[in-house]
Amino acid sequence: MAATAMDHDGGGGDVVTPGELLGNSLTLVAGRGAYADGRSVRASVTGHRRIVPPAPGCEDQRSTVEVVGHKAHGAVPQPGSVVIARITKVMARMANADIMCVDSKAIKEKFTGLIRQQDVRATEIDKVDMYQSYRPGDIVRAVVLSLGDARAYYLSTAKNELGVVSAQSIAGGTLVPISWTEMQCDLTGQIEQRKVAQVE
Repeated sequence: MAATAMDHDGGGGDVVTPGELLGNSLTLVAGRGAYADGRSVRASVTGHRRIVPPAPGCEDQRSTVEVVGHKAHGAVPQPGSVVIARITKVMARMANADIMCVDSKAIKEKFTGLIRQQDVRATEIDKVDMYQSYRPGDIVRAVVLSLGDARAYYLSTAKNELGVVSAQSIAGGTLVPISWTEMQCDLTGQIEQRKVAQVE
């Protein structure tokens, strides 16, 4: 029975990624690492697909499909995902960030992001100054471009609605956006340069 279900639904142990179709909800129940999407059952994490047959005597005779072998059961960044990240380090050609939320959902393990110089903004890319775009501690809204090197995701802020959404000034005050390139300290009035996300 279990083997038949595995064969029928595409094989057991296949590596699947979030959003990938696992089977039909008429014949399968979504277990851990999976969710029902209408009549479809899809993966919510990256891992191995596993079919668990129903318990003997159970009223619901559908098998359960799980995605196992991956420690994350929270949101996982995917290309196109909008993420909220905290800048941890700024260098001449890139900035490092810790991803905190993916598509408004909290994550359960650490994901690292990289914003390269060419991905800061859409115009005058060759004139981008990383040190005038971000500072460590800034909270940014960005979109995931791809999985880069060393398990870090390449992020982009090259849209009006992307960039710094929250930041602290050198004086310790809150920075308030005054243009798409400037934020002003609410304590001292001093203006600091940033790649600012458009205020919604």
